[in-house]
Amino acid sequence: MAARDWSLPRVLAHRCGGSLAPENTLAGLAVAAACNCGGVEFDVMLNASGSPLLIHDETLERTTSGRGRVADLSDEAMATLDAGTWFDRRFAGERLPSLESALVRCIALGLAINLEIKPSDGADEATTECVVRTLRRHWCGAVPPLVLSSFSEAALAVAAALAPETPRGLLVSAVPDDWEVRCRRLGAVSLHAGERGLDQAIVAAVRQAGLRMACYTVNDPVRAQTLSKWGVDCVITDRPDIVRAPAPGL
Repeated sequence: MAARDWSLPRVLAHRCGGSLAPENTLAGLAVAAACNCGGVEFDVMLNASGSPLLIHDETLERTTSGRGRVADLSDEAMATLDAGTWFDRRFAGERLPSLESALVRCIALGLAINLEIKPSDGADEATTECVVRTLRRHWCGAVPPLVLSSFSEAALAVAAALAPETPRGLLVSAVPDDWEVRCRRLGAVSLHAGERGLDQAIVAAVRQAGLRMACYTVNDPVRAQTLSKWGVDCVITDRPDIVRAPAPGL
């Protein structure tokens, strides 16, 4: 796919609501919308029942009341977990949302999505297959744009085979020397990189290659504007309340 298939907004809230709500929750989606943020980024992983849920870590301890590996817990066990109290008691009782519920809420709120496929160890193919099935049921024809991204090249390859019409982005921590070769091999339309160490020359090279560029996690409004001037298409932020899209013509 060419870069013209990219249609994400200039600013996305990291893990649904950034640092303003418990991560990867429906409450975070509401916060992003309240900040007039055009879209969100979130992570999707499978549990033991094979259900796609929004969660970043392979283990539950950091962001829920549970313990152990996400891949070892069933739907029934997951439904009992509190995913909000760790952040603030105001969010007590917040649950780990299913991908389906997140998609439905994003459509209702008009939020674009950068969906990161985040497979647990060895589940790259199964996670991607499940994500694609869920998108076909609940996102097909939806107005807000959606891009699939992943650090897993195996996951992106499966996405390319099963859903070639859905734009894909290669996620990297730092931009590697062979970024273009890898993107071309995967049919990725964009490169998503950590903002630390990113410079204007790298951004220019990515854009000259006909690819779009997103970077994370950009929490300084001045830095966000600088990146936009360099040609970064989208910044992912923990502070959707203060990091705004650049003014027209910037």
